[in-house]
Amino acid sequence: MARGSQEKTEKATPRKIAEARRKGQVAKSADLNGAVGLLAMVLLLYAIEDHHINSLYRYLTEFFQHFTEYNSEQADFLHVMIDVASYFFGLMAPFFILAVVVGLAVNLTQTGFIFAPGVIKPKADRINPIEGFKRIFSVRSLFELAKSLLKVIIIGGVTYSLVAGSISDLMMIFYVTPHMILQQFSGFTLRVFLWGGLAYLALALIDFLYQRYEYQKNLRMSKQELKDELKQTEGDPLLKSKRREMQRQITLNRIIQEVPRATVIITNPTHLAVAVRYQEAENDAPQVVAKGADNLALRIREIAKENKIPVVEQKELARLLYTQVEVGQEIPYEFYQAVAEILALVYRKKNGYL
Repeated sequence: MARGSQEKTEKATPRKIAEARRKGQVAKSADLNGAVGLLAMVLLLYAIEDHHINSLYRYLTEFFQHFTEYNSEQADFLHVMIDVASYFFGLMAPFFILAVVVGLAVNLTQTGFIFAPGVIKPKADRINPIEGFKRIFSVRSLFELAKSLLKVIIIGGVTYSLVAGSISDLMMIFYVTPHMILQQFSGFTLRVFLWGGLAYLALALIDFLYQRYEYQKNLRMSKQELKDELKQTEGDPLLKSKRREMQRQITLNRIIQEVPRATVIITNPTHLAVAVRYQEAENDAPQVVAKGADNLALRIREIAKENKIPVVEQKELARLLYTQVEVGQEIPYEFYQAVAEILALVYRKKNGYL
């Protein structure tokens, strides 16, 4: 087989993408979840900063005022630790909840809802040492290593520059009230997390674009794979051609059988032909017994001429009957009047009144 047909140069088909999703293979960046979550928590802290500082100040004040009253017994110490843990958990709970909600939202935005139980199934290649070494020294692993080093350098650099530029403000904590210490510490923390989060977001967006590129590259297909998939989804072209020929023959046989029994042929005028049969003793309503377009319409008119079946040109009615009524069905009520007028005309001609 030619080498060109094996090179994966073609975009993945929707079927290939759907199969990959069922296997849990999607393009997503875990860093994007982390960056957006971090910035969301920074914004939340900006919104409730004053409330949290005042609450923390009151709690710490009361804690240290009563600190000497606590007994050294183990039970009392445990009670104090539980109380402190409960308070700080309540203080941080909104941030934990926000992180979870934002993480789910960003994940769904990237990949949509996906259910892939096959991902957790054990696979032999996961414990194969040779495959393990290949993964360790792959291009993807090198990219992840470079990305991790870049995160450390950039985020560390941003943090260092903020600390270096705020040394004088941080030194003032020795000369201000405890409440102001909390305010300065909170403001400094917010600046660090805000600029660090923005740097992290920039890296995450680059990572997201790379993950999409890598995902699309891994799903590329060769020309032979496209041909094989086409055969699987739509069938072999030769078999499809044979099926179409069989369907045409079946339709033609029905036309040959039913048109001679028709009462009238309604045309549009050359592209469509609909054979309608109505016998008062047999039918409750006129019935479409055959229909065709183009060559089949021509064949219907030829058979009608051979069997002296009246042909009436009624463009709009022929189009409506062809598109809305299947062969073997009675015509809908809304077409009764138009078809009745044509049948009346046919009967008058047949009886010599016209």
